[in-house]
Amino acid sequence: MRVLFMVGAAALLAGCVASPSLSGTMGAPSFASLQQMCSAQTVDYGNDAQGVYATLFDAYVANRRGRLSKEDYCAFQTEIAQRYTSQGASTDPQIRNQWVAFFTEQRARAISWRAAVDPTLRSG
Repeated sequence: MRVLFMVGAAALLAGCVASPSLSGTMGAPSFASLQQMCSAQTVDYGNDAQGVYATLFDAYVANRRGRLSKEDYCAFQTEIAQRYTSQGASTDPQIRNQWVAFFTEQRARAISWRAAVDPTLRSG
């Protein structure tokens, strides 16, 4: 379990370092555009915005390449938004830690989905 956590944490860090800008870059939609794929309403993720964007972008790549249906992508996005609203925005450290643990798992899932369809993530 500890190894899984460390892999997830490393993946989270790697995703944040190599992810596109929140406003989008050539070939990458903006954070708002990704959110609006599933709902007209966007969520303000505060300091977590870059990490959430990287996660949604990886899931988006998996969706675009047929690994993840739009329904599954939107369910994934909705679950993250709901958990952020109930836990991530909390000032209570214990509740915030629940968000961090949940989000780390979701980040690892998104990277796994993308790696299944993006050969650049599998080389090494």
